[in-house]
Amino acid sequence: MRETRTLIEAEFNPKVRSYWLLNGTIILLATIIGVVLLPFWWIGGQWITARYLERMSCTLTEKSLKVERGIMVRKEMTVPLDKITDVGLVEGPIMRYMDLQAVRIETAGQSTAGAAIQLVGVRNARAFRDAVLEQRDLVVDRVGDGGGAPADRALGAPAGDGGALEVLTEIRDTLRRIEGRLPLDTDA
Repeated sequence: MRETRTLIEAEFNPKVRSYWLLNGTIILLATIIGVVLLPFWWIGGQWITARYLERMSCTLTEKSLKVERGIMVRKEMTVPLDKITDVGLVEGPIMRYMDLQAVRIETAGQSTAGAAIQLVGVRNARAFRDAVLEQRDLVVDRVGDGGGAPADRALGAPAGDGGALEVLTEIRDTLRRIEGRLPLDTDA
């Protein structure tokens, strides 16, 4: 597989560590047992958030968005740009106070509610989002210029010869023949 050229490497604001520490503190304060664990969180959380930030990266290439993160469990995700349906920005009140934004990447065929990927603390988040969307549009336009209708390409039919229509007609006729051989169910 041919390597694609890196266009942008996202940079993360170090203030995101304070944001993560504050979020952890709020969660711990919301539980009775968490209050006891709070001093451990403030000591260990400094190290954990520093390590997490060191190991977090997001790279925009010509064809995909590659995200890596995690400390003990490393997670690497590569999202083809033509599968990205939306790239949004999130700014809650605490994030605005800390001058942070989250970039939310949503994809086609996503199996969970919410964003497929959320990156908190990307510097120049608006410019990064715009670059991802611009590159996605270039990729989608390039695929669209490949010739033929999307159905033709999906079915492997030659461009512009109506191949998809022929394949679909053949599928319809085959289904009708199969349906004609099935016994009629009179109990339904």
